[in-house]
Amino acid sequence: MKINCTVRQASSNVDAKHYDTERLRQEYLVQNVMVADEINMVYSMFDRIITGGAVPVTEPLRLDAPEVLRADYFTQRREVGIFNVGGAGSVIVGDEEYHLEYKEAIYVGRGNRHITFKSDSAEKPAHFYFCSATAHKETGVKKVSKADAVVMHLGSLEESNERTINRLLVKEVVPCCQLQMGMTELAPGSTWNTMPAHTHDRRMEVYFYFEVPEGNAVCHFMGEPQETRHIWMHNEESVISPQWSIHSACATRNYTFIWGMCGENDDYNDMDWCATEDLK
Repeated sequence: MKINCTVRQASSNVDAKHYDTERLRQEYLVQNVMVADEINMVYSMFDRIITGGAVPVTEPLRLDAPEVLRADYFTQRREVGIFNVGGAGSVIVGDEEYHLEYKEAIYVGRGNRHITFKSDSAEKPAHFYFCSATAHKETGVKKVSKADAVVMHLGSLEESNERTINRLLVKEVVPCCQLQMGMTELAPGSTWNTMPAHTHDRRMEVYFYFEVPEGNAVCHFMGEPQETRHIWMHNEESVISPQWSIHSACATRNYTFIWGMCGENDDYNDMDWCATEDLK
């Protein structure tokens, strides 16, 4: 079993204006999220979120605390949201095993000492994507499917942004502290997400793009509304979005992404909208 954890420092909106393509990718793009028989994660100093992936193939993988946490176990001071975006598998929390099919999720609150990932089949292993935030209280464990989600249908095919937002790990569904996670599915023929764009100074966010077919790509837009940049991304890659940045994308075909955010509050609708005609 191999666990990798890298640390990313928070970056200034003033400095980011001067980043070239490679520097933007170094600061915000997270690649190699899903690697067989590994747990790979990034610890970001933006609200101390952790984003990562686990692919158990030949053996189960246990989510031990990386050295940067200085913790006895991963959830000693943290909550975790986990989505399965691969073959069927299970998340074992303590003595309880929770089976997750494709696009099912589980919330694990602070204080649940041992989290282990395993796949039903080595031929089609589970791909577990997770985000973790600091937590101030113990809140338990809950498995969630799309049937439990707060669902929003937005956009239109004419605007190239018809999409379904499934808010799965939010306060209306699970007893989370500050972590919120959900999954946005774009309809066939739609390519734009999060348009009109917005920022939210009280929260940062991470996007994980998947269901991006081979040979296709996602162009993720970030930066201050009047100082935007872009990062080209591929299947099963993540991107860190600072609180001062928009987070939007267009792709060569429709796709799905998981969003995870944390910060000052848990009000999903706390957003500062940016008029499309004002973007630069």
